[in-house]
Amino acid sequence: MKFLCFLVLLISQSLFTPDLAQIRKDFKLATNNRESALDLRDKLEPITKEDNKLLVAYKGAVMALSAKYTKDNVERKNLFKNGVTLLEYAVLQKPESIEIRCLRLSIQENSPKFLKYKSNIQEDKTFILNHYEKTNSQAVKDFVKSFILQSTEFNTEEKQRF
Repeated sequence: MKFLCFLVLLISQSLFTPDLAQIRKDFKLATNNRESALDLRDKLEPITKEDNKLLVAYKGAVMALSAKYTKDNVERKNLFKNGVTLLEYAVLQKPESIEIRCLRLSIQENSPKFLKYKSNIQEDKTFILNHYEKTNSQAVKDFVKSFILQSTEFNTEEKQRF
């Protein structure tokens, strides 16, 4: 009986854990597409602070990102605020994660100035430049590289390194 309960728990967790490779692809689409952003936000809805901190960061980033697609000002403010809260939590929990730093940089770079969420741009940029080569995962390197190449925060010389 205990084994059966364990097996059900294990299977149910694997069914609800989003595929990270797909999340990365979906996030890229979500940056410029309302439907993709809302779909990804729905997909990440079950993620809580207790889950993988990278997934928490993606949830926070997509919440903040999807705020721009919302017409209601109160909902827009709450989405952005709650998204940033999750993203900052993930950074605090995993400050050495280049992918989480990249997500925060992406949101800060693209957030309107009046929101005043731009205080870590230089810190994250420097972290990414200093840690990119030390990253073991090719998938993470590809994600970070694709962000850098389209980013306005990195100059031509810095982009040529990638």
